[in-house]
Amino acid sequence: KLASYSIIKKKGKKFILIKSTTFMNRSGKSTRYWALQEKIDIENILVITDDLYLPFGTLRLKGKGSSGGHNGLKDIESELNTSYYPRLRIGIGQEKKSFDQVKFVLDHWDSNEQKEILEITERCSEIIINFGLEGLNATMNKFNGK
Repeated sequence: KLASYSIIKKKGKKFILIKSTTFMNRSGKSTRYWALQEKIDIENILVITDDLYLPFGTLRLKGKGSSGGHNGLKDIESELNTSYYPRLRIGIGQEKKSFDQVKFVLDHWDSNEQKEILEITERCSEIIINFGLEGLNATMNKFNGK
């Protein structure tokens, strides 16, 4: 309901991966539904999102924060009634000061970016698994700034 999902197990831990099927700016609804359905504490939820203001490929893991203008994060905050939830931001960067943000976010990767996507995806997978196995602080210490 409200999301495509997959369940994997790693070292005895269960990971429930969801991709909201709602519009991005209503993704909090699916986050809340699955957290309640699976009885997942907020500190064990990891929201993964793009970040227009981080350089392309930069990964930043945080335990709390503002939405930074991201409508999906605003909705998640609203549905969870807190901004204190872990999130992994993936930099999609932009060079121009003035441009059509919607077109930029929904556009295709250029050839240079396409070459880096697999590596970025692999790093994200490592962070996600580490978060589930070792927790937020250990994962931030291991991966942030690298």
